[in-house]
Amino acid sequence: MLRSTKYNTILYFLSILSFIIGFIIIIPLLLAIYFKEGQQIYQAFFYSIIIAILIGLLLKLPTKKEKLQLDLSTSMILCTLGWILVSLLGSLPFIIGLNKTFIDALFEAVSGFTTTGITVFTGLDFMPKSIIFWRSLIQLLGGLGILTFFLLISSRAKGQTWQLFSAESHKINVARPVPNVFKTVKILWLIYLGFMLLETIILKFLGLSFFDAMTHSFTTLSTGGFSHYDASIAYFRNHNYSHYILIEYLFILFMFLGGVNFLLHYRFFTGDFKNIKNNNELKSFLKIIITSSLFITIIIIILKTAVNIPLEEKFRDSLFQITSIITTTGFGTKDINSAFFPAAARQIFLVLMLIGGCVGSTSGGIKIMRINILTKLFKREIKKIYLSDQAILPVTLDNKIIENDEINKLAGLFYCWLIIIVIGGVITSIFSDLNGWQSFSGMFSAMGNIGPFFFSVEKMASLSPIIKLTYIIGMLAGRLEILPIIVIFSRKTWE
Repeated sequence: MLRSTKYNTILYFLSILSFIIGFIIIIPLLLAIYFKEGQQIYQAFFYSIIIAILIGLLLKLPTKKEKLQLDLSTSMILCTLGWILVSLLGSLPFIIGLNKTFIDALFEAVSGFTTTGITVFTGLDFMPKSIIFWRSLIQLLGGLGILTFFLLISSRAKGQTWQLFSAESHKINVARPVPNVFKTVKILWLIYLGFMLLETIILKFLGLSFFDAMTHSFTTLSTGGFSHYDASIAYFRNHNYSHYILIEYLFILFMFLGGVNFLLHYRFFTGDFKNIKNNNELKSFLKIIITSSLFITIIIIILKTAVNIPLEEKFRDSLFQITSIITTTGFGTKDINSAFFPAAARQIFLVLMLIGGCVGSTSGGIKIMRINILTKLFKREIKKIYLSDQAILPVTLDNKIIENDEINKLAGLFYCWLIIIVIGGVITSIFSDLNGWQSFSGMFSAMGNIGPFFFSVEKMASLSPIIKLTYIIGMLAGRLEILPIIVIFSRKTWE
């Protein structure tokens, strides 16, 4: 038996996580059998289940469940290794069923679980439905976090589970609707799945098949953006769905809901409208979406990049793409590389890739609350120039003082975020023929967990494995907000 409590705890929980993924893969296996998709697809899921269970057993054998101790450093190690493990297991159906290379399959799995939505797969329209379902399901699981799902169905860590929750979503001012972590996780997942069910029902009513409605709802609320059509959401317009306009507006609504702090959803359902109305982050979120959409619509009109397209459609496409990018969903009704969007629009898209959605949402990016705090910090420094040295100027948000410790953490995070993007952009430009603009857009997309970038999916698929591995690290760092990734490389953490 392991003597170290830290190692014992990590291996024990990783084993449980491996068992959970193995049992979840049973769902797409049953779908493959139902749709009669052939021996190779059956084997892909069956062998994946067996491998996951065997890994779970191997990890669990040397452990003792009586010696479980979760502190923050252990939780961060577990968090990072847990995401790597589920990504490796999630890649198996792609390797076995689609004959994809290890790096491409891992890339797709990481992109799915981190809800990034970058894909290196083409020919999605013709892929087996069970594979399509698996791509959507891993985004559903990744939306609120693998470990929150783990907490939902496990109580092994008892009162220490808040450490796991904090490690996976160590956001500034992390709040809980209720003190008990299990009740918190249940509330969040009930809201999450409730919205998904509602979107599925409405999409079915608007003419989508049940399968299309369900899988697209998985990837909307999770702000993941995996569609099972190469044309993404434009598929429904291109194939003359009678209610395609309503379908697009519905996706806009549910992408927005996915990008909003889920604590605000809870407050809405409990009638706490005052706190929603006064929430600074939500106001900024709405302002950015509305003003950016109007601005892009206006420059499209002025520059005449879409002369024969009706005004409503110009606005709808602008609103759709702005909402998709700022929520880091990544769906598209228009290719952001097309002539429809002028250069100024693409610059706005790049900025929004960095910003992302709200804290406590399923979105990626730096988060609007942090941008608001940095803005207030800058304004404070301006005031210091002309006010007395004795003046006390705290940084406040929603009438609460932001402690200097939190501001320092935010500054450090923002700095690391930019450094990783720069490193990834430089690596991309060295190992590919992409220009600087395109190279940085790829790393922006990976770090922000967004999906769209300023070159084609075919080009992404053909990039060097070195670039793909860089993006894999970027996607994990962006989803876990850097710190847990850095922690595992610290010798003192392991001691």
